[in-house]
This record gives sequence, structure tokens and C-alpha cells, in this order.
Amino acid sequence: MPERSSVPLLELLLSHLRIGLLSFGGGTSGLAYHEVVVRKRWLVEAEFLSGLAICQILPGVNVVNLAVYVGQKLRGWTGAVAAATGLLIGPFFVVLAFGILYGHIIGVPAVAHALAGITAAAIGLMIMIVIRGARQSRTLAGPLVAVAIAVAIGVFHLPLVPVVLVGAPISIALAYLTRRRDA
Repeated sequence: MPERSSVPLLELLLSHLRIGLLSFGGGTSGLAYHEVVVRKRWLVEAEFLSGLAICQILPGVNVVNLAVYVGQKLRGWTGAVAAATGLLIGPFFVVLAFGILYGHIIGVPAVAHALAGITAAAIGLMIMIVIRGARQSRTLAGPLVAVAIAVAIGVFHLPLVPVVLVGAPISIALAYLTRRRDA
């Protein structure tokens, strides 16, 4: 394991840039583990997992908190800034480029059709997740609340936040009553 203060700031930034650019749709903590513990050997597993546990209870985005933790552990606050910047700067420019590109190609029929197909696939995946969750549920209460929330938002176009604020306590109460009944 290299001396922590000898880890160059640029290397810390570039490693987190790599993590930020290679992680899509989750799994970022696993990629960070591989980069920081396995590949670079900057932290031992116990240090990384302790940091990850702390980062998951802090407010904010877990993986950004984790980058700050790793950077601070290795190089102090300059390391924290380098790691967080590296993690965020790549995806920032990718999203910016897609935003610019989207403005130019949205009127192209093939693009509109492709986006409609992607939307349908995403909806299908969500339905599959709900069905799998419903199969594992011991009662129909939870799945029915999920369906009611989806219908309220998707069909009746009710605002997301109030629907969730009403649906979440109902779901929690039903789960509590179910566990209490089964105990």
C-alpha cells in the first residue's frame, strides 16, 4: 500500500473521473471499491467499508460522500476536492453534450421512435419489478399500494410528491400491521 500522502492529486482525480465515467445506473460503490481497494490499494477493505457505511447515513449522494471520504483520507481536504471533482466532472460534460445533441436531433423521426422504444422498455422493466415484488409479498396490500400510486401519477396525472406523501404512510402502516399480525 503506498504512503497515503504520496498519492498524487492528479491520480486521485483521474481515478475518480474513471469511476464517474464508467458507472451507469448504480453499482458505483462497487466500482469505487475495485478502483480504491483492489486496483490502486489506497485503502484496505475495512477502511473502505467503514467509510461506505458512514457515507450511506450522511445526507447527499452516497458515492459523492464516498469520494470525499476517500480523498480526505488520502490527501486531506485537497484530496477530497480532487476526488469529488473527478467523480462529477466527467458525467457533467457527458450530460451537457447529450443535452446539446438532444436539442439538435429531437425532431428526427427515427430518434423519436427510438426514444419511444426506450420508454416502453423502461416501463416494461418497472412492471416486471412490481410483479416480482408482488410474488414475494405475503399480502396484496403492498403491491396494491404501489399500483394505486402508479395509477394516481401515471393515469390521473396527480403530482408525485403529494401522492407519495399519502401513499408511503399507508404502505408503512400496512407493513406494520402485517408484521404484527404474523408475529
